Amino acid sequence: MPGEGERVEVSVGAVAHGGHCVARVGGDGGPVLFVRHALPGERVVALVTEVHRGFARADAVEILSPSADRVTAPCAFAHPNGCGGCDLQHVAPPAQLDWKASVVAEQLLRLGGMPEDQIKALGVRVEPLPGDGLGWRTRVRYAVDGRDQAGLLKHRSHEVVPIDRCLIAHPAIQAAPVTSRTWPDADEVHVVASAGGDLLITPRRAVSLSEETDVLDGAAASGEVREKAAGREWMIPGDAFWQVHPAAADTLAAAVLEFLAPQPGEAAWDLYGGAGLFAAALAEAVGPTGPVTVVESAPQGVAAARRNLADLPGVAVVAAKVETALRQNRLPRPVDLIVLDPPRSGAGAAVVKAITRTPARAVAYVACDPAAFARDVATFRAAGWRLAGLRAFDLFPMTHHVECVGLLVPPER
Repeated sequence: MPGEGERVEVSVGAVAHGGHCVARVGGDGGPVLFVRHALPGERVVALVTEVHRGFARADAVEILSPSADRVTAPCAFAHPNGCGGCDLQHVAPPAQLDWKASVVAEQLLRLGGMPEDQIKALGVRVEPLPGDGLGWRTRVRYAVDGRDQAGLLKHRSHEVVPIDRCLIAHPAIQAAPVTSRTWPDADEVHVVASAGGDLLITPRRAVSLSEETDVLDGAAASGEVREKAAGREWMIPGDAFWQVHPAAADTLAAAVLEFLAPQPGEAAWDLYGGAGLFAAALAEAVGPTGPVTVVESAPQGVAAARRNLADLPGVAVVAAKVETALRQNRLPRPVDLIVLDPPRSGAGAAVVKAITRTPARAVAYVACDPAAFARDVATFRAAGWRLAGLRAFDLFPMTHHVECVGLLVPPER
C-alpha cells in the first residue's frame, strides 16, 4: 500500500458510493484505492490522501487517458485539494445520471441483498430535475476561517477554502453579501433563498450557540421564509429542514402519491414528517374522513407542521422520535399508508420491523442515502415485504448524492 502523499499510476474501475471510483494499486488483486476526480476506464496518476487498514483514498491529479465523459469543471474551486462540496463537476451531466443509477443498483445488490434480476426489473435510472445543474441549491452553510472569511470545506476536512461564489448555489445566494465581507463574530454563515423570494443570512457562533439573523428581501422578521409546494404556501423557519432543490418538494410529493395511490378515507402516517409536506399531499387525497398523522422530533419542525397544517382538521402532529412513537403505540391504528422519510442514516431495523407489523398496504420510502435505503430494504425483505417500485431523482446535481423513492409492499395476506 502506498503511503499518504505518494503518487501512484492506476487504471480506474467502477464507481462506488461516496463520489469516487475504485482502483487497485498494481492491477487486479492489489490494494484498493478509492479515487476522487476520476472516471471509470481512465488511466490516472493518483495522489494518496489517506491510508487505512485494507484501503486508501486518493485524488486523481493527472489524467493520462481521459474518459469520453470527462468535461472541464465549470467551477474553479472544484478540483483536488479544493472545495469538497461537488464530487462530479468533471463528469458530463448524462454520465452523472448513469453514475448515480449504478450506485443505487449496486447498493441494492450488495446491502439490500436483492437478486440482480429483481433490480433489473425495477429499471433503475436517475431522473433529472429542471435546470442545467447549476444555481439550484437554496440552502448553503458557509464555514468561517481564521481570517474571518466565509468559504466552503475541503473534502473530509475542517479546512476552509476561500471562494468568491458557489456555482451550484441559488443566484440570490451567489449575489448575497457573504463572501465579500468578513464575519469576525461567526463560525458559520447559513444562507437561505426561498421559493417565495425571501433571503435569510444567519451568522452562527459555535461556542455560545447564539445567533442573529439578517432578514432581507421581505422575509419574516421571525427568521422564517415562504416556501411553495404541494399547491400550498408554507412558512418555514430558516433552520428547519426543507428540500434544497427548488423542484424537489413537488417532485417527491408527486412520486409519493403516485406510488401510494391513496384512496378517500384511508389512514396514513407521515414518519419523520418535518413541516408536513407529505402529510399535506396525503390529506388532500384521502379527504376529510382520512386521518393523517405526522411524527416529528425536531421542535422547529413540529411547530412548522402544526402551524402550516392547521387548516387540515384530519391531520394530527405527534412530537416524538419515530422509534419512540412506534414503541409506545402513540399512533392511531389501523393504518393503510406510510411515508417514511428518515435522515441520512436511514430508519433502522427497529423502525422498519415495527412498520412491517402494521396492517399498512404500502410504504413510500423517501431516501437521501442509497446505502441506508438498501440496508432498510433488506430488513423489509427479511419480513417478507418487497420493493415493488423505485424512482430516483437528481436532486443534487454535480454531487454524488441522489434521492430515491421506493414503494414497499407486504406479502399477500
